[in-house]
Amino acid sequence: MVRPSWSSRVSALSAAVLLATALTGCAFGRAEGATAPGAAGTVSPTPVGKRVSLVQKLGDEGPVRNLEVDPSGRWQCRDCAGDGVDATGTLSPEQTRRLQRMLADPALAKETDQARSYKQGCIGVLTSTLLVPPGLTVTIQDCPGEPKPKLAYEVLLLVTQATPAEDKG
Repeated sequence: MVRPSWSSRVSALSAAVLLATALTGCAFGRAEGATAPGAAGTVSPTPVGKRVSLVQKLGDEGPVRNLEVDPSGRWQCRDCAGDGVDATGTLSPEQTRRLQRMLADPALAKETDQARSYKQGCIGVLTSTLLVPPGLTVTIQDCPGEPKPKLAYEVLLLVTQATPAEDKG
């Protein structure tokens, strides 16, 4: 049964997701498409691809985990395991290629919250929101029996299995 205050919690989580997205936009110091000095003073382009952000929260009281992966596979995570510790790292080249293939797949647009007319239905479960610029948002809850959007769930598994994701909160 959904408590009357659930809609305010969903609104608060949505606001937190938008705020996290705005704050993580500069996480790697360069805009996509910018160039950086390479070896011997040459200029090398930033890897072409998509950035993905993941915001997760366990229940109403759990910590908010923010993970961002840039097109080169570098990732930055705030409160990764629910213990207040931040971490950074890099996906393997194969993981990066696989992630970029999935993010470029047009089928992902059919799995957005808007396309699925998604409504959050569970209380006290892990809620994961994937944000893929420019404007794709996919929310996945660990609700018993709830179908998971196939491609978005594969993205979620890849980024959580490759980073410190265990919630200790």
